[in-house]
Amino acid sequence: MIVFGWAVFLASRSLGQGLLLTLEEHIAHFLGNRGATTTMGNSCICRDDSGTDDSVDTQQQQADNSAVPTADTRNQPRDPVRPPRRGRGPHEPRRKKQNVDGLVLDTLAVIRTLVDNDQEPPYSMITLHEMAETDEGWLDVVQSLIRVIPLEDPLGPAVITLLLDECPLPTKDALQKLTEILNLNGEVACQDSGHPAKHRNTSAVLGCLAEKLAGPASIGLLSPGILEYLLQCLKLQSHPTVMLFALIALEKFAQTSENKLTISESSISDRLVTLESWANDPDYLKRQVGFCAQWSLDNLFLKEGRQLTYEKVNLSSIRAMLNSNDVSEYLKISPHGLEARCDASSFESVRCTFCVDAGVWYYEVTVVTSGVMQIGWATRDSKFLNHEGYGIGDDEYSCAYDGCRQLIWYNARSKPHIHPCWKEGDTVGFLLDLNEKQMIFFLNGNQLPPEKQVFSSTVSGFFAAASFMSYQQCEFNFGAKPFKYPPSMKFSTFNDYAFLTAEEKIILPRHRRLALLKQVSIRENCCSLCCDEVADTQLKPCGHSDLCMDCALQLETCPLCRKEIVSRIRQISHIS
Repeated sequence: MIVFGWAVFLASRSLGQGLLLTLEEHIAHFLGNRGATTTMGNSCICRDDSGTDDSVDTQQQQADNSAVPTADTRNQPRDPVRPPRRGRGPHEPRRKKQNVDGLVLDTLAVIRTLVDNDQEPPYSMITLHEMAETDEGWLDVVQSLIRVIPLEDPLGPAVITLLLDECPLPTKDALQKLTEILNLNGEVACQDSGHPAKHRNTSAVLGCLAEKLAGPASIGLLSPGILEYLLQCLKLQSHPTVMLFALIALEKFAQTSENKLTISESSISDRLVTLESWANDPDYLKRQVGFCAQWSLDNLFLKEGRQLTYEKVNLSSIRAMLNSNDVSEYLKISPHGLEARCDASSFESVRCTFCVDAGVWYYEVTVVTSGVMQIGWATRDSKFLNHEGYGIGDDEYSCAYDGCRQLIWYNARSKPHIHPCWKEGDTVGFLLDLNEKQMIFFLNGNQLPPEKQVFSSTVSGFFAAASFMSYQQCEFNFGAKPFKYPPSMKFSTFNDYAFLTAEEKIILPRHRRLALLKQVSIRENCCSLCCDEVADTQLKPCGHSDLCMDCALQLETCPLCRKEIVSRIRQISHIS
């Protein structure tokens, strides 16, 4: 995956710089000190010796030379947006330096084109990362993100999260300097109301930093002025996108318990009760605000006397839904189980509750946000590795439609399709024909040619499934209400054939789920993964034996030591 290649580069960077300096010294000595240090082909990917045409800050001019990783990354797993790191080749011309605003806009422009491992990585991202290795450069990058990311680009906030998440952690001095530069308070939130991009971007930056930092650093960042600023942004006179990202920032600050208490004491729940009514608003931007307000009231900022949503939602007509027990850790699922949203920096995934093995099946998705999502079909064997960027369509057991980048995904490889980019309110249809072994994708009733690749690996056991990049949301229809664009061929719906008990339909808020988990008693000899079956299987060659056979068969490496699993041996004596 692309993010894995990026991480390898960052981890090896310091070592590579040391080796490079040593190599330069030896070459200089061998050549009699005749300009050896200026002839290293890969000594720097962003340095321009001319210097006369540069329009960059002094800090960028002083960026350290960087070594280039030589490992082949083509076989590494793919991240939905993050490129592999790679330096300038020995025969490539040096790229002209640009100012930081240009680098940020270059990254935004190229981000939707990053799909495969062997693509050329954008120099803009590499240069921004190098700049951010110093306090002054990091501050320049952050201020540029706030200043130039446009409001109308659906990937804007995701690019802010991507760049800040990949940059080094800021120092305490850098954070202090940032708060002084921004000088946020309630009055600042009321300024420039006609230009909401600045406030949206500021809130997105604060949310990303709150998610990235922990403990005292996060507590120190949530100053009284910043709290007042975010709360002021939640007022109804603010632009809905400003309200949305201010609320998300407050959610992320609340991941630290002391911050959560501070925010709760500000009477935030009173404001959220008003915004919760937007959860079904026909305006899709307001709908996002309503979704997040309702989720926060159920999970974080509880209001005394308010009934939790899952206790009052009517689920009588719903027989298939998103599976809250088969989901990666940070995805938000609505109480009725048909709407999902990701506000984390990871690539979150979910499967539905109903599995199909034969026949023709169809479901629809309403696009609430128009960014990167991969939606389609997956079996139980499809992997959800959210922090490594594995999602639907990234292995041989799943296939996905991507309407933002206009791609079909299978086995971590993509191919373009002819549909236009999806937009808010569009309806995407997903037809699975197990008789003919084909999948057909529709956008507002217009179908693509059938896809058949996945059937070379599996022919049954399919679930509706989806993966979400940061700040993306959609609603599923498994047949509980009429379809907008039903296909002409005869098909079945999940809702007609599935069954869920009243208990299985409940999607508990996190605090209720944690309370139940504390009451669960676990046997001493249970499987360390599922905690249900007896740990009766030994992995070879490492010898670890705290798994059941069902879980062991789903793994390729030992979860304890990461050694490759060659064989699995059931230990009969462990069965009770």
